[in-house]
Amino acid sequence: MQSTATTVSAYLEEIPEERKDALKKLREIILKNIPKGFVEQMTYGMIGYVVPHSIYPNGYHCTPELPLPFISFASQKNFIALYHMGIYANPELLNWFVTEYPKHSTQKLDMGKSCIRFKKANQIPFELIAELAQKMSVQEWITCYESQIIKSK
Repeated sequence: MQSTATTVSAYLEEIPEERKDALKKLREIILKNIPKGFVEQMTYGMIGYVVPHSIYPNGYHCTPELPLPFISFASQKNFIALYHMGIYANPELLNWFVTEYPKHSTQKLDMGKSCIRFKKANQIPFELIAELAQKMSVQEWITCYESQIIKSK
C-alpha cells in the first residue's frame, strides 16, 4: 500500500482513523530523538528520515537521485511498519534491538531484514523506538552504509 501523498501532512490525513494517533506519535517520537542532519520527507510512499544530498551527494545506490534512506514508517494493509536501515546493516544494532524488544513489549517480535511490523497500533513500544532513533548519527550511518551495503554491491 504505497501512498501517493507528496507531503507528510497529506499522508497523515489519508491513513485510517484507527491508526492516526499511533502514526502521529511515532512521528513525534522519531522527530524528537533522531540526531541532527537527518531530514523528514515522503520517500517510497512513506514518511521517511533521510540523509539529504547536501550531506551525502551520492544518494541511495539503488536510486542515486534519491537521498540516502535511514528510517521510514507506513500504515500498511495489515500492520504498521517501521523500516530502519541501520538494523539491516549493523548486526550489533540488530542484536541490541532484538534483546531490548521483550523488555518493552509482551508481543512476539515480527521483523524482516529492516522492517518491524506492528499488527496493532497499541503494541508499538514507543520508548524503544525513541532509543533506536538515537543510536546512529548521520556520519555513523554513512560510514555503516558505505562499509556494509555499498561494499557488498
